[in-house]
Amino acid sequence: MTGPVLLTGAAGQIGTVLRGGLPERGWAVRSLDVAPIDDPRPGEETVVADVTDLAAMVGAVSGASAVVHMGGVSTESTWAAVSHANIEGSYCVLEAARRAGVPRVVLASSNHATGFTPRPASGLLREDDGLPRPDTYYGVSKVAMEALGSLYADRYGLDVVCLRIGSALPEPTATRHLSTWLSPGDQVALVDAALRAPSPGFAVVWGVSDNTRNWWDLGAARALGYEPADDAEAYAAALVEVHGEPDPADPVHGRVGGEFTTSDFAAEHAGEPR
Repeated sequence: MTGPVLLTGAAGQIGTVLRGGLPERGWAVRSLDVAPIDDPRPGEETVVADVTDLAAMVGAVSGASAVVHMGGVSTESTWAAVSHANIEGSYCVLEAARRAGVPRVVLASSNHATGFTPRPASGLLREDDGLPRPDTYYGVSKVAMEALGSLYADRYGLDVVCLRIGSALPEPTATRHLSTWLSPGDQVALVDAALRAPSPGFAVVWGVSDNTRNWWDLGAARALGYEPADDAEAYAAALVEVHGEPDPADPVHGRVGGEFTTSDFAAEHAGEPR
């Protein structure tokens, strides 16, 4: 590929990791966010724009080789906020890529697109196991994102890779994360694989590290060339000592979406801006 990778949401948590890690793997990065990037790296281009502004996005993607779309609302919020930023934003990113002739878009989907899916008693969940079962408005927006990606792949021939990201954190902080953690290094490795895979067409893959307690089958991600290096089990002893072993009867551990599926979470976030 020639031209930089346009990275949306570049000032966010994952965006910041990718801004540092992708250049180390040979990618030039054009970083976009609604907030200015205060610490540009050598050679990094920066753009201040809103992903829901289609005209601005068409300009931002011009000359890019690919788009990595990490921008938007990153957790549950009001329907107005989530639908505008995440659904309208995803449409604008894909449509801008189409208009500008950018051939590949990597989308930050989420495990919360399938949050009410129960963990299997044995084996691992694949991406196509069951229907989408979003756990929140946020999860619904990720289902819509994947659907838009599928449309743009089928109708317009874009390569679109949707990453169903687990818990993207510097390190696990709860026992659930022993199954769902995606380490910073593996965040970079996963996006790098999604950018390099030859002709992926439309793909949906789980985005987690090579955790001993994984709930998800990484076969589809590995088929893109993803080779995770980290395992949350290194943190297990300390976390279990504090919190105890995970109880599969607890929805936090028995459903893909964890606490996002609980009634307490719904009551806390219903209709309230965050």
